[in-house]
Amino acid sequence: MSKEHYPGTQAVYRAVALLKTFSDARPELTLSELTRAVGLNKTTTHRLLAALEREGLVAHDTRNGAYRLGPEAIALGARALRATPLRDAAQPELEWLARGTGENADLEILDGGEVFVVEEIPGRFVIGTTLAVGTRWPAHATSTGKAILAFLPEDEREAALPRRLSRPTGKAIGDRETLRAELARVRERGYATGIEELEEDFVAVGAAVFDHEGRVVGAISIGGPSHRLPAKRIQEVAPLVKQAAERISHKLGFKPQ
Repeated sequence: MSKEHYPGTQAVYRAVALLKTFSDARPELTLSELTRAVGLNKTTTHRLLAALEREGLVAHDTRNGAYRLGPEAIALGARALRATPLRDAAQPELEWLARGTGENADLEILDGGEVFVVEEIPGRFVIGTTLAVGTRWPAHATSTGKAILAFLPEDEREAALPRRLSRPTGKAIGDRETLRAELARVRERGYATGIEELEEDFVAVGAAVFDHEGRVVGAISIGGPSHRLPAKRIQEVAPLVKQAAERISHKLGFKPQ
């Protein structure tokens, strides 16, 4: 449907575009930066920002002139997470995985070419990794991202991936042909790995979650340092991750063919 079908929708789309410009990498942006990002003039951008600021969706730092997401945006995001059936279904299984493996257990969803951390349950080890809810990572460099991408329809997968694949480490996949081969292996064995692809010394094992229509809607994973997750240990924990993902999918109404 066209954005111009209803009066006033243009302003809504522009305001949403401004909100979506903020990211983990750039949590603060100036008026000039926001203007360039959304392709509007400064007057229009400033007027929209003023409206968003009145509603608490953005905050303006008068000391440096920068804008950031406001408290109401945080509250909305938290309510959206709490209202997600996927999160509710996954919570006990993540706790089960964290107890059984000792490693952090995550639930992540795909957003464009990135995975988005929806929930994390910490493991029992002192030395570990902590991913704040809301953290984003390039999908092709993570076990959860590869688990999701492997089961997307081909056109959706190709649309989700950026034109150039970033390489957070030297072990990350940097071309689509290699990625396609890796995703085929994921489909065959039912789980994905991320072995020092996102960060050196970090290893993760992920499996996809499906809804009642058989569509992949997210993925869960456990992850920790490489000395605790060598190849032998990966083979031991992968079935646990797959089992937990299958139980979550069952709660969402998924019935395997």
